[in-house]
Amino acid sequence: MFQFGNFSFQEVLTITFTLFAVIDILGSIPILVSLRDKMGGKIKANLATLASGGLMIVFLFLGKQFLSLLGLDVKSFAVAGSIVIFILGLEMVLGIEFFKPEKDAKSGSVVPIAFPLIAGSGTLTTIMSLKANYADVNILIGVLINCIAIFLVLHSLKWIEKVLGPNGLSVMRKFFGVILLAIAVKMFAVNARGLL
Repeated sequence: MFQFGNFSFQEVLTITFTLFAVIDILGSIPILVSLRDKMGGKIKANLATLASGGLMIVFLFLGKQFLSLLGLDVKSFAVAGSIVIFILGLEMVLGIEFFKPEKDAKSGSVVPIAFPLIAGSGTLTTIMSLKANYADVNILIGVLINCIAIFLVLHSLKWIEKVLGPNGLSVMRKFFGVILLAIAVKMFAVNARGLL
């Protein structure tokens, strides 16, 4: 294991893959394509990456304090995020439109793309729970590596869409819509139990 102070290559690798799995930017491609179409065909990749990365870094250092300041706990936060994710999943599976088309690419790139799609309650609560086992510097590096992956996917969305084609996108949209619904239901069930 390579270490430099609190830096640990093994920890960075573990954190990076954990966050990559939770963020699931590759699985979000069908949602991103449908959201991009609603926003006049444009997603600001740099703005969405900065906003989601900023949220993750803020939550790394100030997560619990911020929620307690608002009189909220992590469970309430996770339940709210799960409802938004559930609605996004329903849109994908049923083809029903809940979110109105957003022509302003700036606001759409922040909500719902940066939050709750990329830096959602699952990602933010994962970051806060990683703090219990790993050094902050390693979590920070893991977040930054994931931000690079997020930017690359958002920036090359049109190319990815061409490679998959309309049929591939449609199949992926339905498939990941069901997965998104399952994640939302699990998040809701786990966190609502503690609230009620």
